[in-house]
Amino acid sequence: MTTILGDARPHDFRLSDFRPADAPSIDLKAAAEADPRPAEARPADRRYAIYFAPPAKSPLWRFGSSVIGYDAESGRELPQPSLSRFAPERWRDITSEPRRYGFHGTLKAPFRLAPDKDEASLRAVCARFAADRASFACAGVMLASIGRFFALKTVSTCSALNRLAAGAVAAFDDFRAPMTEAERERRLRAPLTERQKDYLARWGYPYVLDDFRFHMTLTGPLDDDADRAAAAEELAELFARSGADGPLIVGGIALYRQEARQDGAGGERFRLIERFSFGS
Repeated sequence: MTTILGDARPHDFRLSDFRPADAPSIDLKAAAEADPRPAEARPADRRYAIYFAPPAKSPLWRFGSSVIGYDAESGRELPQPSLSRFAPERWRDITSEPRRYGFHGTLKAPFRLAPDKDEASLRAVCARFAADRASFACAGVMLASIGRFFALKTVSTCSALNRLAAGAVAAFDDFRAPMTEAERERRLRAPLTERQKDYLARWGYPYVLDDFRFHMTLTGPLDDDADRAAAAEELAELFARSGADGPLIVGGIALYRQEARQDGAGGERFRLIERFSFGS
């Protein structure tokens, strides 16, 4: 059954609970020219993200990866489900945006590495962050319509998951390079609240802390009402058969990486490059 995502119970996070982050803009071209490292080693050429990723053999991972047609851990293309309401080419187009990111739930949104940081240090902090935390379970996930796209969301507010995301936002912010002016302007074109604008300035992403809503994206935007109705029915049927409707077990975090395309036209698909299990 498809439901509309609404506002969850406030998380009561305060900005003073976290380290403020300065948010100047950065000239990537100038930074790259000043960086003595070879081009392939520069952090500006790739992005990283801290995500929740279900275990690779779990029904939830198989379901999400199949729907979008891509396994972010192996890097393999996957056959997408045969759907009665969409031609294969149309469904592939509908899922092109989530396929670029891989199946995941965002904890710390994609970022470029700060000039004084490297991947080895990021992996080390991921390991320490995970070792200090214990596994927990949320009630489960359900299909939801979020604006114009479809995703899975938790069936009820999961405070432990909200705290995990808030911790990740703060813990990894030292690794985040400042936004470019183009990135800032793109974000500000969205209808943001004053609090979200403050979050954007401090954390490089507006939907954090009290505005965090955990979800795992399955489609891109669907503007046509008939397409949305058809997608809701197809996804509901697939999810009902997937076996992925049990409790959501959160036992670690995952580090994803996106390489830059050599032609400069955006980035390649994100890959899951390492999982970090919680300490207990």
